[in-house]
Amino acid sequence: MIVIIKKKGETKDSIFRKLSKIFIEEDIVNTLKKKQFYKKPSLVRKEEEKEKRKMRILKRVSKKI
Repeated sequence: MIVIIKKKGETKDSIFRKLSKIFIEEDIVNTLKKKQFYKKPSLVRKEEEKEKRKMRILKRVSKKI
């Protein structure tokens, strides 16, 4: 749970910036997007394998350059 305590003299804008920064650091938005819909375990596994392949290719290309 995220708790932000307002200090004396802080504006609403500064508090909102703090909240936004914490959301980004904690990766809350991406987690919620992933959990919004159910994915079958087989699809999750396929996506992970696809991502691994993509990273391997990128590493090969970067080594050649």
